[in-house]
Amino acid sequence: MSLGLYLKESVEEGFVSIELSGEVDIYTCQMLKDRLYKIIDESGKDIILDCSQLNYIDSMGLGVFVAVLKKIKLIDRDIKIINLKESIRKLFVITSLDALFNIK
Repeated sequence: MSLGLYLKESVEEGFVSIELSGEVDIYTCQMLKDRLYKIIDESGKDIILDCSQLNYIDSMGLGVFVAVLKKIKLIDRDIKIINLKESIRKLFVITSLDALFNIK
């Protein structure tokens, strides 16, 4: 069972910063996708995902990240992922998603 996912958003000049805390999994991924789509539609800004407090992501969560990347590219904006824990960074490398995303 999921421990939940919490989002802390702040709007800056030129981008929206979102701190993810908890887990992105089958139980939380739809909420994350809906929220990020809404941010993209309403702000039209780049997104920074701060994953310093993200403890877990599964394949469904990775799928949400890819779907959100595709949506934001349609409006010529970008997503930057920062502060990935090493275990989660390895998932991006193993799945070659590190080549698609701007990871810092």
